Amino acid sequence: MKVARTPEELGPGRRAVAIGTFDGVHLGHRRVLDTVRSAGLTSTVVTFDPHPRTAFGNRVELLTTCERRLELLADAGVDEALLLTFDLDFARTTPEEFVERYLRGIGAEVVVAGAGFRFGHGREGDLGLLESLGFEVRAVPVVEGISSTAIRALVKAGEVDRAAALLGRPHEVEGVVVSGDARGGTLGFPTANLRVDADLLVPAYGIYAGAALETRAAISIGVNPHYGGVEQRVEAFLLDYEGDLYGRRLVVELWRRLRDERSFASEAELVAQIARDVEETRATERPVYAAKP
Repeated sequence: MKVARTPEELGPGRRAVAIGTFDGVHLGHRRVLDTVRSAGLTSTVVTFDPHPRTAFGNRVELLTTCERRLELLADAGVDEALLLTFDLDFARTTPEEFVERYLRGIGAEVVVAGAGFRFGHGREGDLGLLESLGFEVRAVPVVEGISSTAIRALVKAGEVDRAAALLGRPHEVEGVVVSGDARGGTLGFPTANLRVDADLLVPAYGIYAGAALETRAAISIGVNPHYGGVEQRVEAFLLDYEGDLYGRRLVVELWRRLRDERSFASEAELVAQIARDVEETRATERPVYAAKP
């Protein structure tokens, strides 16, 4: 998938365009993407970084980093993405200016969006305006119960299995592997300690079964209370994996929450519980979800 940051980078062409933030690229988004791909033109997504609400001082806990969002859009079969920087200057763009610069500017003929889509300064633009300006507009009905907001709530509660049913795939947490306390190695379970982007949503604290690098992983999310920790950590023990992960970006799937994190009476009890977590992780199957709602 080609990624551009200005209309000029894309060059001329006949395009079907989907517009949105697409955080999580969930099943509702997939309907929009399927519709734009079915138009028979070059399928192009116009999306934004950072999240538009952050331009107005609001914190948004993202389901995916920008890098991962683009990868998921590519996996969905989109030909191109136009990634626009959303700041206060951009927020002042009128709907008509947006149309001329970013839609006509790339040769958009078909515009696809959710039925309630709004755009431009003051959210004054809508699909009716686009239709009046000569675009073929395809409104995609909202999928009942599926939204980035609903998924965030489930992830924050640790209900990653339910979140996955709305995403159409397991929820993920990602980061760069950095050095940690190296305590896991001394216990016999060396973990990859992830530095997670500050804007990325971290699930409820606990122990999870999941996977990374196509191998099963037992994942600890929390503050490591047995050792009196206070700093949030995301650590993954990759079962049967050998190799140096330091400095590597790691995308970790979360399949199921196994238990709360807690302190133990002794280190021996902690090690025994980790061993049980590992065995439960071996027995956990990756969820299989429908590709479409």
